[in-house]
Amino acid sequence: MNRWDWKRRVIRRYNATAPSYDEQYRKEQEAKYRKALEYVNAAAGRMVLDVGCGTGLLFSHVAEAQAVVGVDISRELLLRAKEQAVKFRNIHVVRADADHLPFRDAFFDAVFAFTVLQNMPKPEETLGELKRVTKPGGNIVITGLKKAFSIEAFSGLLERAGLDVVSMDTDDALKCYVAISTKMFQA
Repeated sequence: MNRWDWKRRVIRRYNATAPSYDEQYRKEQEAKYRKALEYVNAAAGRMVLDVGCGTGLLFSHVAEAQAVVGVDISRELLLRAKEQAVKFRNIHVVRADADHLPFRDAFFDAVFAFTVLQNMPKPEETLGELKRVTKPGGNIVITGLKKAFSIEAFSGLLERAGLDVVSMDTDDALKCYVAISTKMFQA
C-alpha cells in the first residue's frame, strides 16, 4: 500500500470514530499526558506542538504555555479540537500531515506525539519531522502503542531517528510506552 493510501485509511478510521473518541479514549490518553508532564515543562513562555491532537484532550494540560498548536490529519477530530481550543486564547488548530508539518525549523520548545507512530507508514521519517520543528534543548514526547511495537522495536526506532531518550516509561497500566527525548544542540 502506498503512503497516501495508508494515510487515507487512517483518516477514514479517525473521521468515523470522532463522535465517540473522547468516550473511548479519554481515560487512557489522560494517563499518558500525566506521565509525560511529570518530565516535560509546558509552562508559560514555551511554544508547544501537539501532533495528532485528536479532539484536543491535551490542550487543558498545556494551556499555560505561551502558545499551543494542535495538528491532526482527520478533519472530524480537528473540528472537535477546535471546540476545545476556543476555550483558550493561546491554542490554535491546524489540519496537517505529521510527515509535512507547516512550521519552520527549531520553532517549538516541546513537541508531543501521542498515539501517532503506529498510524504512520514510515515512522522514522515522522520522527525526523518532529525533530526538525523542535528547538535545540527542547523536548519531544512520543508514545509507542505496545500492541504495535515491542520495547526493543520502539527503542530501536527512536535510536535510528537520532533521538536522545532521557526517559522511557513502560508502565504496565498504560497501553503505550512513553518516551521523553531532548533534541541535542548542534555543534
